[in-house]
This record gives sequence, C-alpha cells and structure tokens, in this order.
Amino acid sequence: MSQDYALQTPPHLSTGARAGATEPEVAPGDIAVGVLIGRTSEFFDFFVFGIASVLIFPKVFFPFVPPLDGTLYAFALFALAFVARPIGSVIFMEIDRRHGRGVKLTIALFLLGGSTVSIAFLPTYHSIGMASIWLLAAFRIGQGLALGGAWDGLASLLSIKAPSDRKGWYAMIPQLGAPIGFGLASALFSFFLANLTMDDFLDWGWRYPFYVAFAVNVVALFARLRLVATEEFTQLLETRELAPTPVWEMIRAQGRTVLIGAFVPLASFALFHLVSIFPISWITLFTKRSAGEFLLVQFVGSIVFAGAIVISGIVADQVGRRRLVGIAASLIGLFSLASILAPLLFGDSETGQTIYVLVGFGLLGLSYGQTSGSVTENLGTRYRYTGAALTSDLAWLIGAGFAPLVALSLSSRFGLAWVGVYLLSGAVATLSALVINRKVATY
Repeated sequence: MSQDYALQTPPHLSTGARAGATEPEVAPGDIAVGVLIGRTSEFFDFFVFGIASVLIFPKVFFPFVPPLDGTLYAFALFALAFVARPIGSVIFMEIDRRHGRGVKLTIALFLLGGSTVSIAFLPTYHSIGMASIWLLAAFRIGQGLALGGAWDGLASLLSIKAPSDRKGWYAMIPQLGAPIGFGLASALFSFFLANLTMDDFLDWGWRYPFYVAFAVNVVALFARLRLVATEEFTQLLETRELAPTPVWEMIRAQGRTVLIGAFVPLASFALFHLVSIFPISWITLFTKRSAGEFLLVQFVGSIVFAGAIVISGIVADQVGRRRLVGIAASLIGLFSLASILAPLLFGDSETGQTIYVLVGFGLLGLSYGQTSGSVTENLGTRYRYTGAALTSDLAWLIGAGFAPLVALSLSSRFGLAWVGVYLLSGAVATLSALVINRKVATY
C-alpha cells in the first residue's frame, strides 16, 4: 500500500469525483487561520480552568480539607472534561449529520462559553456548601461535551489541502493555539496575583479570567462560522467527503487506526500537563516560590513552546512527520530519565525549576507541533472527519486527562522521581505505537 494512502481519495469514496464536481480553490492559509483561532479559544478555556484548579478551587470549593487533598479533588474535576469529550463528539456528530456543521458548532461553542462564564458566577462552598462542588463538576462536564462538539473538520481539511512539500509547516500552525492560549491564561492570572491582595483575588479577582474566556469564545465562534458556513468551504468539505459518519460504522472500519493513533501522541500529551499545570501545584504546595512569579516563567515557557512548534514544522518537512514524532518522543524519554535520576532538579532550586519548565516546553513544542498529523493521516477519507475527532479525544483522555492528578499523587507520596516514571511511560507508548503502525504520518 502506498505511504501516501492518507492523501489519496479512492474512486469508490469520492462523491465529488463521481459527480464530476470541481473542487473550489481555498487557500490553506485561510484554513490555518480559522483552525488557529478555534484552538486558541479552546486552550485558553482549558488552561484557565487548569490554573484555577491549583490557585483557586482548593481554597474556595474545598476549604474543608488540607490544601494537598483540595488540589487533588480539583484535579479530579479537571479530568471530567476529558472523560466527557468523546461523549460530546458522539452526540454532536449526530447533530452535525441531522442539522449541519454550522448548527453543531454554534451549539457547542455556546455550551463551552456558557459553562465557562457560569463558573465565573458560581457561589463558593462557604455560600452554598456541597452544591457549589456539584455545580462546578456539571459545568466542567459541559466544557468537555462542548470541546467534543467544537470539532469542525478544518484541521483535517488543512492536512489535505496543504502543499505536499509543506505538510509539516501547515500542520504546526493550528498547534500554536496551545502556547498562545496558555500564555494568555498564565499572564492574566499572574497580573491579578501581582496587583490584588490574596483576599480580593480569592473573593472576586479569580472570576475575571473566566469572563475573558467567554468573550474569546464569542470571537472564535464568529471567526470559525465565517469559514465553515461559506458556500466554498461547504462544497470543499463535501467533495473531500469530510462529513460525519456513524460512529460505530467508523469504529468497525477504522477502529485499529483510531486506537493506535490515540497512543501515538502520548509522550507529548503527558508532558503537556507536566510542564504546565502540575508544576504550579508543586510550587504552590511544596515550595516558597511565588505562584505569580512562577507563572511569568511559564509565560516565557509558552514563547519557547511556540518557537519550538514553528521549528517542528520546518524540520518535519525535511525529515518527515513520523520520524520527527519518534525523535521527539525519544528526547522526551531522555528528559524523563533525567527527571528520575535527578528529581531534585525540580525540587527547591528555583534555577532548576526554571530549567525544567523551559526545556520541557521546548521538547513539548517539537513533539506537539506534529501530533495533529500523526493522529489523522492514516484515516480513510470517508472516516477522517469522525475518526480524527475521536482519535484526538481518546489521546487527550489517555495521555493528559489524569496527568496532573496522577503526577501530584505520585510525587506527594513517593517523590518527584515518579513524575519522571510517568512521563517515561508516555514516551514508551508513543514509540511502541509508531513501531506497530509505521504508516502513521509518513510521507
């Protein structure tokens, strides 16, 4: 079978080809901008909740337990969105099939924005007791369902439409939404920590990032609808058969590809939270370093993250995406071994903490920059829209959803070296998946 199978449209799959349809000319750059805006919005929401899970929720929703336990409970709520996300994909795929992509995207992003802004108005434990925790859990599940529904097919379309010699470059552009979203979230929380008293911050200051997240969602909604709802994009999605297919049909046809694809980015997704959310919890609970100052270090890390993603696009077009993902996983494995052998690097040393974050974000950028292609390129054209969404959902659930909870639990009980062991397992999973399926993201 040709290594370019993922880029081919077999005659029996191509409705547009059978009908003699002429594919409209839509610039890959236009698609990339649409995907980038959407990803930035989603990741900003994602990181606002993640940072609040460390700095806010243990104090305002779990004040009845020690800080460590409160943070672990908050991380358990954080994981709920990753559990709900594949369920959201299944539900919203059906909405897409019945009512169209524009209706699905509108409902999903309003659910995402509504859940986020509802957290901003949520009364604390001292006001309504356990009801506040149940409501927070419900809104987090709402965010997860909405993220599953926010899949618009533009990333898969970009993978198809990008020039053959610049696949890596265009694959990395949507991934820039992660460092942009994290940079905005960390800078915003750092600003409020620096300019408010802790009492004011815990009383009302923490709510503002959630208001901002709602505003960002509204902007992203109109930006994405402007692309998805146009006649040109509708025709292009139809001729490329990027339409929702029944989930069980897709699983029967491409279940093996989806499962392997979900394991390919595990090194990247595990590292994702081990340099972003988890370090904030360790700094807050076990060191005397200022959380606001450390968030500024992470803001610098987000710049390194973005730069490494750009580099990944350049390198991938030279050596191939699959090879780069494998190289990056190997480097992450070495990074995890260093964390196992020298856990004190991230202990009480502020210099060591800074090095850990910056190096980690650099490796994350090289790996994460090409994970989009690694989880979609082996899917047949007919199943790519639904399959790419579920593959991504499962990858996030397995690799990242419980990472902060597991890392904090292990490190608080057995020491920081166990964080390295956890990360090493992700690198091994990625390399194993690449060996099992050598056609993942191959050119």
